[in-house]
Amino acid sequence: MTSEWGEKSTADLMSRYASKEMGQGVPKEGWRICLAHEFKEKRKPFQAKDVSLSNVVDHIGLGIRYLKWWYKKTQVEKKAPFIDMFRALPLRQIYGAPLGGIGGGTITRGWRGEFCRWQLNPGMYHYKTVIANQFTVCLRRGGQTVYQQVLSVERPPTLQGWNWGYCGEYAFYHALYPRAWTVYQLPGQNVTLTCRQISPVIPHDYQDSSLPAAVFVWDIENKNDYALDVSIMFTMVNGSGHKDDKSGGHWNEPFHLEKDGEAVSGVLLHHCTATNPYTLCIAAREQADREVSHQTAFSPKGTCSGLWSDLITDGRLDSPTGSSPPTQKGEKVAAALAVSCSVPALKLNSLEFCLAWDMPRITFGSGEREHVRRYARYFGDKGDASPSLSHYALTHYKQWEKSIEEWQRPILQDSSLPPWYKSALFNELYFVADGGTVWTELSEDADISGGVRSEDGGLPAQPALVKEYGRFAYLEGQEYRMYNTYDVHFYASFALIMLWPKLALSVQYDIAGTVVQQDPTERLHLMNGRYSPVKTKNVVPHDIGDPDDEPWQRLNAYLIHDTADWKDLNLKFVLQVYRDFHLTQDSQYLRDMWPICQAVMESELKFDQDGDGLIENSGYADQTYDGWTVTGPSAYCGGMWLASLCVMCKMARLVDSEEAYRRYKDLLERGSAAFDKLLWNGKYYNYDSSGRALSNSIMSDQCAGHWFLRASGLEKEAYQAFPKEKIRRALKSVFDLNVMSFSEGHMGAVNGMRPEGVPDHSSVQSDEVWIGVVYGLAATMIHEGMLEEGMRTAEGCYRTVWERLGMAFQTPEAYCERNIYRSLAYMRPLSVWAMQLALDTSQRDNTVLAKTGDSGDNGEIKT
Repeated sequence: MTSEWGEKSTADLMSRYASKEMGQGVPKEGWRICLAHEFKEKRKPFQAKDVSLSNVVDHIGLGIRYLKWWYKKTQVEKKAPFIDMFRALPLRQIYGAPLGGIGGGTITRGWRGEFCRWQLNPGMYHYKTVIANQFTVCLRRGGQTVYQQVLSVERPPTLQGWNWGYCGEYAFYHALYPRAWTVYQLPGQNVTLTCRQISPVIPHDYQDSSLPAAVFVWDIENKNDYALDVSIMFTMVNGSGHKDDKSGGHWNEPFHLEKDGEAVSGVLLHHCTATNPYTLCIAAREQADREVSHQTAFSPKGTCSGLWSDLITDGRLDSPTGSSPPTQKGEKVAAALAVSCSVPALKLNSLEFCLAWDMPRITFGSGEREHVRRYARYFGDKGDASPSLSHYALTHYKQWEKSIEEWQRPILQDSSLPPWYKSALFNELYFVADGGTVWTELSEDADISGGVRSEDGGLPAQPALVKEYGRFAYLEGQEYRMYNTYDVHFYASFALIMLWPKLALSVQYDIAGTVVQQDPTERLHLMNGRYSPVKTKNVVPHDIGDPDDEPWQRLNAYLIHDTADWKDLNLKFVLQVYRDFHLTQDSQYLRDMWPICQAVMESELKFDQDGDGLIENSGYADQTYDGWTVTGPSAYCGGMWLASLCVMCKMARLVDSEEAYRRYKDLLERGSAAFDKLLWNGKYYNYDSSGRALSNSIMSDQCAGHWFLRASGLEKEAYQAFPKEKIRRALKSVFDLNVMSFSEGHMGAVNGMRPEGVPDHSSVQSDEVWIGVVYGLAATMIHEGMLEEGMRTAEGCYRTVWERLGMAFQTPEAYCERNIYRSLAYMRPLSVWAMQLALDTSQRDNTVLAKTGDSGDNGEIKT
C-alpha cells in the first residue's frame, strides 16, 4: 500500500548515509534521516503580505483593526499577540522527538542532537539552540585516550577547545515517539554508539505519563579485538538559552540519592527566576562496573578547554564537592556529568543518563493564580523533587519501554498497514506533550460548574473525574496561542479519547462548565469591527484562554470573530459527548452532559429561520473555516447539525426522555429532507445553498458529521441521515478532484476544489491543505470501505510534511501547493488517530459480518 513516490522520498532522507551500521534495537518502523541530510525545499510562513489582492479588498477593515491591535499589544503592553501575522516563525528543519511526559513542560532535541525548543513556562515557547548542551564520547585504550569527540555536526564559533564537526554521513536518527534512536559510527574506531531516548508517554497511565523527565540509554558496540574504556559526558547549561540565563542568582550542586537499593548521582542546576523558578537535573545510576563523575560548574563561553582537558586526561571529571556560588548578572553557568565503563573486545555495554526538570508550581502570564502540576501529586510541590524524579526514571524506564512496546506492537506488526502510516500514527502524538501542554491539579477552591449546579441543569462544582485526574489543556498551535481551541480539538480529540480517555472527559467537563457562563464585557471583534460580549450563555467558547493571561478564568482569547454567531462549536460539543460515551461507556458522564447538550441545541435552533429543521448560515458561519464565506445551509454545518440530532435522539433514549426523543426525531426527519434537497447535486454536497458562483465548490470536509456518527458506532443512524450511496459518491468526488486532481495526488486533499478540477481560490483557506482535516477525511473513507483511497489521501500529507518539507515534529495547520505553510506545530493532525479508530472499527465489523454471514449492505450490523 506504499506508493513508488513514497518509497523514493523515504530513501532520499537516508541517501547520504555512508555507513552500513544499523545500531542496537532500532525498529524498522518510524521516521529515519541521515544527520547529513539537507532538505531541498525551503518554504516560508504565511504572513499578512501573502493575502491576495481580492482578499485584501474584502478584509481591509480587518487588516486595519488587526494592525492597531497588534501595535498596542506589542509596543504598548509589551506582550506577544496570541496570533502574530507579522512575525510568524521561520521554518527550521531541525526538530526531533520532544523530551518529557505530558503537562510538565517539554524540551525538544533536534534530529542532529541539539537541544533547541523549550516549553518550561506553561504554554510559552522559546526557540533557541543551546550549543553547550551536548553528549561527548571519550575512548581509552591501555590508559590512553585515543578518541574524544562531541557528537554534533556543528562547528560553532564558541567552545572551540572542544572537538566539533562530527561527520553526519556516519550517523542517522530514527523516531518512533515517544522513543527515538541516534546511531553513530565512530570513523576509524570500529565502535558504534546507539543513543536511545525514552519519554514516559504511556497510554492509560495517569501517573508516570505526567513526569517531566527522559532517559538516554547509550549502547556501545566494540567491534575491535581489544577492550576499550568508554566515557560519555553530558553537558547542560543552567537555563534554556533565554535572556534570564544571565539574570544572576542561578547555582548548581552535586547530589547523591540512595533508595530501595539503587543509587543515583548527578548535578542539580537551580534556575532562580522570580516567576516559575525550576531545577534542571542531569543524573546517572551508580553501579559496580560504572564510574560516575561530575563537574559542578563551568562557564559555557570562550574555548572551555579546561573541561575538555579534564575528560581527556583520564576519561572522568574532577567531581568537586559543594555547590557553586550564585551567578553574577551577565554570567551563565553549566554543569557536566560523565559515566564510564569498560567494553570488552567484540562485546556490547551500555550507559544510562536522565534529564529531569522540576517546576511544580506555575503561574500563567497574568500572575493572578498559582497552579500545581499533576506530577506534584506523586513527587511533591516544594521544588525539591529533581533527585527523586531522576531516581524514579532511571529505575523505571525499562517498565516504561515494556508498556510502550506492548501498546505499539500490534500496530507495528500488522503487515497490512504501510510503514508511513505507522510513523505518522505514533510520531504525530508528539503534540500531546509538546502542545504547550499543562496538566494541573484541581484546586480546592475551583468551581468548574460555571455557577449552575447539577440540580439546576448544570454540573457539580468539582466533578469526581476532574478531581481525580486533574485539568488538561493544550494549545491550538505553538504559534496560535489559545488553550483547548474547541473546533480544532474536535479533530485532535481522537488521540486523547483513545489513549488517555480520562483527560478527554476532563476537557469536556471544563468546556461544559463554561457553556452556562456569560461575560457581558463588550470588546471589539476584529472581523466585523463591532463590539459584543466576550462570552454568551449556552454557547461553547472558542478556547479557554491564553497562557500569557489566565486560562480557565478568562475565555475566548480569540477575538477575530464573535463566536456567539458560530454554529459548529455547539454541535461539536454534542457530537463529542456521545462519541466519548460510546468509547468509554461512562454513564455518569452522559448523565452530567445531557442537560448541557440540551441547552446548546436550543441555542442552535435560533438558526433554523424557516422552520425546515435545518440550521442556516450567514457570513462566517463556522469557526473551522472562518475565512470562507457561507450563505444559507452548508454541507459542513448542516451535516453536523443532522449528526447532532442523531446523537441527541440516541442520548434521549439512553436517559429515558421520550419527549426529547420525539422532538429531535422530528427535527432530524425534516432537516434531512431539507439538507438533501438544498445541497445534494447528484455527485456531492454543495459547499452551501446560496446559488452564488462558488456555492458548488467541492469541500473536502463535507462529510464531517457523517464521520463522527460512524466513529460513534452509529452506522444505521448515519445512513438514515446521509444515504449510503450519496456518502460514497461524495467521497469518490472528493478523492477524484480534491486529492487526485491536486498536485498529481501527492499532497493530500485541498480544502476546496472547483468542479472543473482547479482549486477554489476564493479565500485564504480554500486553496490550503489542512493536514488534520485530511486525516479525518481518510478516516471517513476507511469507515466507508474505501481503504485504498483513504490511505492514499493521508499518505500525501505525511510524505509532504515529514519527508519533503522538513516539518517533522512541527506538523503545520496548513500548506499550499507551492511556497507557503501556515501555523507550525498545530493541534489538529492528532486526528490521525481517527484513522486508527476507523481501522479498528472496520476490523471488528468485518469479524462480526464474517461470523453472521451478513453482507452488511443494509447498513446494519447483526450481533
